[in-house]
Amino acid sequence: MGRYCMMSSPPIRPTAAAACMVCAMCIIGAIDIYVVRIAETMSVWQFLLVRLFLSAPLILIASACGLGTLRPVRLRGVAIRSCLIALGMFCYFGALAFMPIAMALAGLFTAPIFVLLITAFVLRQPIGPWRIVAVAVGFGGILVVLGPSAGSLGWVIAMPVMGGVLYASGVVATRALCEGESTLTLLSGIFVAQGVLSTVALTALALIQPDVGAGGISFLLQGWVWPLDGAWPYLLLQAVGSVIGVSLLNRAYQFGEASHVAVFEYSIMAFGPFFGWWLLGQQITVAQVAGIALIVLAGVIIALRSGRAASRV
Repeated sequence: MGRYCMMSSPPIRPTAAAACMVCAMCIIGAIDIYVVRIAETMSVWQFLLVRLFLSAPLILIASACGLGTLRPVRLRGVAIRSCLIALGMFCYFGALAFMPIAMALAGLFTAPIFVLLITAFVLRQPIGPWRIVAVAVGFGGILVVLGPSAGSLGWVIAMPVMGGVLYASGVVATRALCEGESTLTLLSGIFVAQGVLSTVALTALALIQPDVGAGGISFLLQGWVWPLDGAWPYLLLQAVGSVIGVSLLNRAYQFGEASHVAVFEYSIMAFGPFFGWWLLGQQITVAQVAGIALIVLAGVIIALRSGRAASRV
């Protein structure tokens, strides 16, 4: 989901680009399934704040090694983009405490569909018949993935889809407001925005002291807890894995043409459910596989048609 980051353009290496993207999606798919384990100990707000503290040294080392600057060209644009994507990630990670990763990813990966809708209805730009078909196919895929279980989840089912809407808004903001920013600036901006928003949320929870209850809802309403007991291995896995995964993702878009590389990004729709089934025993039905295939098809159509449209400009 990071193909809209601004970065330098080394020589095109399509094989290396594909390999980097598939590796990135494999890592992200493997580490995100363990958010459900982190949710047993702390809230999503504390999780992302602790992840910021653990990831910051890695980002600073990367900057010191010459992999990019941390100073934004346009602070306001980076701040807006970072907050939108940070909020989208809150919705995605929060949903993982309630549902299998296959369903959460299906909601998050509606982002390209919402990018098209924002492009068409907010920016008033033509999107063409093929991408209109892709929107219909993608929404059909969402309904198939969610299936009858959507009713039992109630309002929670909207969380990953809202994550997709917010991520799509961040994508549009990246295009409009973040031209010339380094990938490290954009990466660190998201982590910092998550940290700031998490601090605000934790402060509010400390003042309000809501009735937390049990289950997934505690992942959203619980305040700061200490000690973290058995959560440390999963937190370290998230911190290191997310930095490596996003770095590989950004590298993939440096090596290859965006619309072609984006197709390989959808490999996470296979990796996430596979690791969820293999390592955590999360079940996935044939209908959900079919729905995921429709969402992937919609994303591939959007990526390829967007690439052709861009090449004509």
